[in-house]
Amino acid sequence: MDAEASIREHILALEQRLLDPDVRQSASELEQLLADEFLEFGSSGSIYRKPDVVAMLQLESPQLRTLLEFHVLSPTPDVVLATYRLTCRASPGAPAMHSLRSSVWRLKQGKWQLLFHQGTPCARSA
Repeated sequence: MDAEASIREHILALEQRLLDPDVRQSASELEQLLADEFLEFGSSGSIYRKPDVVAMLQLESPQLRTLLEFHVLSPTPDVVLATYRLTCRASPGAPAMHSLRSSVWRLKQGKWQLLFHQGTPCARSA
């Protein structure tokens, strides 16, 4: 596997970890995955910082999340832009919410951390 494919697979695994309900409700896991400077433009239109996200996710109800159409672009060796489509359901058979997602990951001291994330609601086939 070449370096580009290896980074893609690693970032995909990190994004999937962030969708895992157990990880989302673990303050210690989130502290490791999110950079101290983390900023999110939520699909609700709100702006969140790391402490906000860690606190909010502690109270979140688990949902079924499916990551689709995952792509990465690496403008520098230590920065990656990941984009994907996310489908989210409160329970099996429930109506799905669709969003386009972008994440900026930074390699710092040998560890990838999420620096920025944005969610934008979209139609199912946008």
